[in-house]
Amino acid sequence: MPMKFRFRWIPFIAAVIVAAIGFSLGQWQTRRASEKLAIEARQQARESQAPTDLGRAMQTPEEVEFRRVKVRGEFVPEWTVYLDNRPYKGAAGFHVMTPMKIANSDLHVLVARGWVKRDVTDRAKLPPISTPTGMVEIEGIARRSAGHVLQLGNTEMLTPRAIVQNVDAADFEKAAGMKMHSFVLEQVGDLKDGLVRDWPRPSTGVEKHQGYAFQWYALAVTALLFFVATGFRRGKE
Repeated sequence: MPMKFRFRWIPFIAAVIVAAIGFSLGQWQTRRASEKLAIEARQQARESQAPTDLGRAMQTPEEVEFRRVKVRGEFVPEWTVYLDNRPYKGAAGFHVMTPMKIANSDLHVLVARGWVKRDVTDRAKLPPISTPTGMVEIEGIARRSAGHVLQLGNTEMLTPRAIVQNVDAADFEKAAGMKMHSFVLEQVGDLKDGLVRDWPRPSTGVEKHQGYAFQWYALAVTALLFFVATGFRRGKE
């Protein structure tokens, strides 16, 4: 018997809805990948410039974001805090955050000093770290924030040596009364403190977004092909 195509409204509408959702989510993942690549290109361009000195003048994140920055000052070790849920190469750990008082100034800058492994048997136990004392000079990459992870519930007032999910310069300014630059400095170089400074690049995860986009586009195409394929029947309608 000849094959005949039977158009049915309900399967057609269902296929269009699934295809529209798949295409929309594919576009979103594609945009996320493009945004990360654009940020990576901007960071590479700014990193190639000569390091700028962070002095006593207040600077905005727009002025210094992704720039290599040199700063001379003293760490405030009693206000070190630990960002939780920052794994590195499959190991659980913290990002260590310590404010630094800039030399000859009342200004502070929040320094993301590096990663340290945590004690998985006691989540409240803080790892021993070494903080340089006295005047030191460090170099780092200026970032708008230290990055954010999903956080449930309300944020409590920041305290010294706290374990927190997220933190920014405004939290230190409010809790400790420090005058802060509004950006974060991701430290590079080695101060012999045992911390790992292998910061994720903005382009990290681009391949994941591209893979997800392909899957969503494939779903959209599959929905339409399934509607067409199941519409054919042998014999009379």
